[in-house]
Amino acid sequence: MTFNDIFKSSFLENITGVSLPDMILALALAFCIGLFIFMVYKKTFIGVMYSSSFGVTLIALTMITTVVILAVTTNVVLSLGMVGALSIVRFRTAIKEPLDIAFLFWSIAAGIVLAAGLLPLAVIGSVVIGLVLIVFVNHKSHTVPYIVVLQCAGHDSEKRAKAYLDSQVEKCAVKSKSAQKNLVELNLEIRLKDDNTDFVNALAEIPGVQSAVLVSYNGDYMS
Repeated sequence: MTFNDIFKSSFLENITGVSLPDMILALALAFCIGLFIFMVYKKTFIGVMYSSSFGVTLIALTMITTVVILAVTTNVVLSLGMVGALSIVRFRTAIKEPLDIAFLFWSIAAGIVLAAGLLPLAVIGSVVIGLVLIVFVNHKSHTVPYIVVLQCAGHDSEKRAKAYLDSQVEKCAVKSKSAQKNLVELNLEIRLKDDNTDFVNALAEIPGVQSAVLVSYNGDYMS
């Protein structure tokens, strides 16, 4: 054993596993794609409260995935160890919006494809996915369901309000009803004929109707 063999280290040999230009190019592209994903997320956000930290997480996740895959592609043994290490990781943060899951998978997939050297697929695929999300998520349609919350003074005013509502909307179905003395509260799912919501104002003017509230409804809030 020579003096050089004593100080020989496989760890030092792995330093040149990925060249510096490849690292810089991969991370720069990962940042750009992550930033694009972040901008699409801001453009298509439909939740109640926007979280800027989640948007920054999308950028970081794209870059982190790129770094991990670059390391894995240079060493087969490391790839097996990485699978075992990542399998014990547990994430406790709840995903409230189903669309957020798509953005998370998009960031991970972009990082993997980019680190694998498939640059055109990573760039073109991200652009196509972003355009699809912008078109479909931001598409507004009068056929989406709404909930009308009515408070009526009694059965007669309830019937008048229900009859008027049936004449103004395409579809109307009672979702829930609660009755107290001199007060009836109705939750009705409706589908509009068009984008005009002036019927709510007229609904509130019906004698015996104490209040009328129109709420956007995606099927998750009430059964």
